[in-house]
Amino acid sequence: MSVQDDLTTVQRCLDDLARSVGRLEQQLGTGGLEMRRVRADADHLRESVALLRESAASPAAQRRPELVSIPDTPYDDSLWIDTDDEGLGARDRRAP
Repeated sequence: MSVQDDLTTVQRCLDDLARSVGRLEQQLGTGGLEMRRVRADADHLRESVALLRESAASPAAQRRPELVSIPDTPYDDSLWIDTDDEGLGARDRRAP
């Protein structure tokens, strides 16, 4: 299956979930905290799948991020002048 087919299948399942939640609301009422949480969670899932569908459709999703190489050579010691050692404070003062 392609990504679009999988997303369509997920969308159908979410539509079924929304219908089932609607039926539960009719039977149990919408005032309870649990029912509101279930409705909110179902709505968040629908929003998340919509965002996922948009990102999968864009050509930028197919592109891999550019890798940045980090050299193994040590950093220049002048970068650390006037810095504090984490948790120890400045080099010319005593630690608390």
